Amino acid sequence: MNDSASRRVRVRAPELVGKGGWLNTGDQQYTLADLRGRIVILDFWTFCCINCLHVLDELRELEERHRDTVVVVGVHSPKFVHEAEHQAVVDAVERYGVEHPVLDDPELATWKQYAVRAWPTLVVIDPEGYVVAQHAGEGHVHAIERLVEELEAEHEAKGTLRRGDGPYVAPEPEPTVLRFPGKALLLPSGNFLVSDTTRHQLVELAEDGESVVRRIGTGERGFADGSAEQASFNEPQGLALLEDGSVVVADTVNHALRRLDLASGAVTTLAGTGRQWMQGAPTSGAAREVALSSPWDVALFDGKVWIAMAGVHQLWTYDPVAETVQVAAGTTNEGLVDGPGAEAWFAQPSGLAATGERLWLADSETSALRWVDLDGAVHTAVGTGLFDFGHRDGEAGQALLQHPLGVTALPDGSVAVADTYNHALRRYDPATGEVTTLATDLREPSDAVLVGDDIVVVESARHRLTRLRLPEEAVRVEAVAHRTQRAATEVAPGRLRLDVIFQAPAGQKLDTRYGPSTRLLVSATPPELLLKGEGADSDLSRELELDPAVTEGVLHVSAMAASCDDDPANEYPACHVHQQDWGVPVRLVEGAADRLPLVLAGLDEGDAR
Repeated sequence: MNDSASRRVRVRAPELVGKGGWLNTGDQQYTLADLRGRIVILDFWTFCCINCLHVLDELRELEERHRDTVVVVGVHSPKFVHEAEHQAVVDAVERYGVEHPVLDDPELATWKQYAVRAWPTLVVIDPEGYVVAQHAGEGHVHAIERLVEELEAEHEAKGTLRRGDGPYVAPEPEPTVLRFPGKALLLPSGNFLVSDTTRHQLVELAEDGESVVRRIGTGERGFADGSAEQASFNEPQGLALLEDGSVVVADTVNHALRRLDLASGAVTTLAGTGRQWMQGAPTSGAAREVALSSPWDVALFDGKVWIAMAGVHQLWTYDPVAETVQVAAGTTNEGLVDGPGAEAWFAQPSGLAATGERLWLADSETSALRWVDLDGAVHTAVGTGLFDFGHRDGEAGQALLQHPLGVTALPDGSVAVADTYNHALRRYDPATGEVTTLATDLREPSDAVLVGDDIVVVESARHRLTRLRLPEEAVRVEAVAHRTQRAATEVAPGRLRLDVIFQAPAGQKLDTRYGPSTRLLVSATPPELLLKGEGADSDLSRELELDPAVTEGVLHVSAMAASCDDDPANEYPACHVHQQDWGVPVRLVEGAADRLPLVLAGLDEGDAR
């Protein structure tokens, strides 16, 4: 047995339990015993979470290369109430092209058994049923693949590796015209252009919103420029008209902006490299040379194309004249903080709409409607933070949304919000400060466009555009308020030891060539919860002091570690950044734990059981 195998902590893996049952298995139900002999990677995800979607994409190549030894199991662990609906999980699995078994765990039973504290979290189980590694956040697949290769060799030698086909069974495709469309645009011709996200195409529909005029893109995942028949996209979303009459497309999973020439159907690339932006990469420069991260929507505002950069919780701009991109607002920290653009925090901005004076945005993970003024300052109209959501009308300060993805400016100065997880269209009126409901029973609306006196809604999970008459009077609904279903972690008041666990992957070491290779940022909601320990430092452990008078709140922890290949002979070693943001709901209880371990990569030795 090699050294790394003998050093490895082995923890018996808890059983996989989920009330929603298994998806992508042809109705077969599985236990861990059924998967014995295979290397199992559990991917704890929830479909609202952009980092989870990044990990789905990262895993694709690993799954393909190790298809006969590795079984990836997605454990769907909901944050929002809507995500606990079984049909919503079924839809998400198809929407995002998940090609492995998924366990629907609406009550977070398996999440709790594995002591998971963040979306996404990856857990590696060896062929004998032991947990051998845990990683929170994205960017870990290179390390997991190395571990997989070690486990393959180790268990092949022991005779405990079982090769063969996995349990994945592809669902039957549905013959709808659109499949989980994302955004729509009213063209000068009166036709609609729709991003047909799951089919990786743009579709032009006639004025009836149903008849197909043409399709742009091959329909396969890809990143190729060319004619309408040759070009390819990867889960495209936002669309906006440029002043030259062309359309800019947020090509989300390609981390790029594309340009569609409406006359010829030709597609070219405006911005992005096709690779995902990571911490430390350039944040401005020539548009084709700077990486982007999951651009979800685009809008023309104040002479520039603004980009809802969902993947890094920021707003960027693209200058069509200079052909450059740069950060316009946001720190990359996830949360809800207003103020000057450089200090604001966002949480997966996913919808944009411009007026002359304001850029409105749907900030999905904080269930918020926010706006940017002409000076670049950020304001919040509706929403309070990452963990409060619901369906409540009335005065904006107490109104609630649930993971909105779209926003549309209305002629009277108010805005319509595609309130996605409430299946509703909402309205906010800045003149009165009131929130009302315009329509309900819309299945995951993700965008809307004005057509005369009508509003045409992208009903994403019904795979269609739905035309509504803008009502004179808002629909009345029963108020509902929710908090995230995650159980609060009980901790002792007073001194709390925060330990972020990071073990550099095998064959790598911390990258200290340019100073400290780790960073830890801590804050709290409410801020009064933290008497000591707020702020940034390079040490991954920190002594916090919690105010006993504040009985519950959320600790916001952001950790980063950089590691490089440990090979003195290699002048240019490959380096990797590991990063994760945690929002940990805590409840202060006398006699509870005085240590809070958060695993970035590796295993907490205190977890061995």
